[in-house]
Amino acid sequence: MEKHKGKCGCGEVEYEFEGEPINSVFCYCTECQVLTGSDKWFGVWVPVDKLKYTKGTPKKFTRIGDGGHEVIHNFCDHCGTTLCAEITIGNFYSVGVSTLNDNKNYSPNMAIYAASAPQWAVFPEGVPKFDILPPGMGGD
Repeated sequence: MEKHKGKCGCGEVEYEFEGEPINSVFCYCTECQVLTGSDKWFGVWVPVDKLKYTKGTPKKFTRIGDGGHEVIHNFCDHCGTTLCAEITIGNFYSVGVSTLNDNKNYSPNMAIYAASAPQWAVFPEGVPKFDILPPGMGGD
């Protein structure tokens, strides 16, 4: 099974996961906008039990998501890079695609929380767009 590796900006924290992500998502929620300083977060969804840290230990910041469940951000306390966010309701990490060593072959399968996007946000052509979440994912 293929291993995917990634790290923070300074290299103090490294991680890896096995297998292909279960989803690939642009998230336009306001929290992701603040986190990235942009219009969205690009994350691949990896089951919690598939990701492990191989160097260093990330710091964690917990917030309550729109659905009332914890979202636990894992970040490097040296350079500040957010590596992933644990989506506790789904038991997966949304891993920042930009932190993956080999990140050129990923593209989003969907755009979520589009209703929260800034007026100047860019949406990829041909990618399903949802105001909040798709039906069956808590947004119905």
